Amino acid sequence: MAEQKSIENVVFIGTKPVMNYVLAAITQFNAGAGVVTLKARGRAISRAVDVAEILRNRFLQNSTVDSIIIGTEQVQGESGTANVSTIEITIGKKK
Repeated sequence: MAEQKSIENVVFIGTKPVMNYVLAAITQFNAGAGVVTLKARGRAISRAVDVAEILRNRFLQNSTVDSIIIGTEQVQGESGTANVSTIEITIGKKK
C-alpha cells in the first residue's frame, strides 16, 4: 500500500517573501514531520527552489531532497485555456 502524504506536510508557495515559506517548512519539521513537500506553479517555481536551497544549506543541513516532480496543469482563464508549469519538491530528514 502506498504511503499517502498528509495535507499538513505540504507548503504551497505563492507571492509572499521566501523566508515566510522557509519558516513554514521548519515549523512542519519541528512538529514531527519526516518529510515536507513544497508545491508551486508558474512564476512561484523559482521561489520554491529558493526555499528548498535555503532549507538545505542554512537551516536543515541534515536534510535531503527526496524527489522533484515537474508537470503542467491546464488553467481556464479569461482568454481561454493556458498551460501552467508546476513543481513539487519533497524534502526529508537524513536518518
